[in-house]
Amino acid sequence: MLLRGAAMHYLKHSTIDMDLLAGELVISRATLYRMVGSRDALLGEVFWAIGRLFLAEAAGEATGAGADRVLAVSRQFAELVAGAQQLRQFVSEEPQTAARVLLTTGTPVHERAVAAQLDIFETAGLTGEPAEMRRRAFLYVRLMESVVYSDILGMREIGFEMAEPALRALLPA
Repeated sequence: MLLRGAAMHYLKHSTIDMDLLAGELVISRATLYRMVGSRDALLGEVFWAIGRLFLAEAAGEATGAGADRVLAVSRQFAELVAGAQQLRQFVSEEPQTAARVLLTTGTPVHERAVAAQLDIFETAGLTGEPAEMRRRAFLYVRLMESVVYSDILGMREIGFEMAEPALRALLPA
């Protein structure tokens, strides 16, 4: 219930205002913080919930197998993120918070993205030694973050096409 309420609040406001959210959920601000820990943690949960939906949609639309399938999922995911107006607005208005939540270990978003990328590799039929695959997934996610969150990183829009050769190079043969 809390995550659903927070997600709806985020979609309406393109941010999370903890005071306003507590009022919407009819709980005190202190209770809200006890339940979620911090605004960053709650944002991380909301972003991951949205990211999971985007990944599922991208995987459902992707075709092919192997490296081509992985790249198709990634391309579609990048397009979905680019079209997410609330996320674009949040990143524009709160770039430091966005960087902290999306790109660091302050929340589990990045770690979950690496685990999801490993699943995408496996579903596409790409396998290898587990530690090596994890390193590849980590690097793959970092490169994808550079594409979808380039504005946070100080670079205006890096197109997927530019990153695709590097992404393909990270995939096992």
